[in-house]
Amino acid sequence: MEPNLNTIHIFKTNIKNLEQGCTMQETLNNHTAIQQWSIDHEDIDCVLRVVSETLEPKAIIAIINDLGHECQELN
Repeated sequence: MEPNLNTIHIFKTNIKNLEQGCTMQETLNNHTAIQQWSIDHEDIDCVLRVVSETLEPKAIIAIINDLGHECQELN
């Protein structure tokens, strides 16, 4: 089933690469409100895509910032 478009949040980040088992990966994988996430490392904006029915963009930005990365919502 395809996610509701209102639940897909897209962000510009400075996340250049992720190593298997890193804190960022563990945090996003284990967050109960995040159904799916991905980062396009080939895009110049290192686009983070998060599917969540309950998290607001500000909360996702705070999570990424707390992990030491920049994050800005793309509209």
